[in-house]
Amino acid sequence: MDKIEIYTNENCNYCKLTKEDFNKNNIEFEDKSTKDFVEEYQQIVNLTGMSTVPTIKYNDEYFIPGRDFQNIQQLINLIQTFETPLYSESKRVCERIKTLNFHINTAFGKMDQLLRQIETKINTDEHKSTD
Repeated sequence: MDKIEIYTNENCNYCKLTKEDFNKNNIEFEDKSTKDFVEEYQQIVNLTGMSTVPTIKYNDEYFIPGRDFQNIQQLINLIQTFETPLYSESKRVCERIKTLNFHINTAFGKMDQLLRQIETKINTDEHKSTD
């Protein structure tokens, strides 16, 4: 297993629990406090657009809570089953952008349907009150 770096804050309970679970699962890591590695962590924030801890770097990939995993066990599973991607980075980025666009389009479509239902209900209620 390659080196795992975990960027944490001293007073972050989720960071503490993550490190404890890594130790329980014999996952070796280097703990990098965001206070001690300010510039390095800022570069990661600039790259990912997210300043959330714990941020994990593994095989030149970043795993961020809420974006890449929902709980510590899911993170551990990600790390334990991680395989080097088959496709180039540009191919993966392109496909992820397409997927993101699909999800955004779907969400806006659902929101449009909901707003139309609300508008219909308001118009129906207004029509009833004027009768």
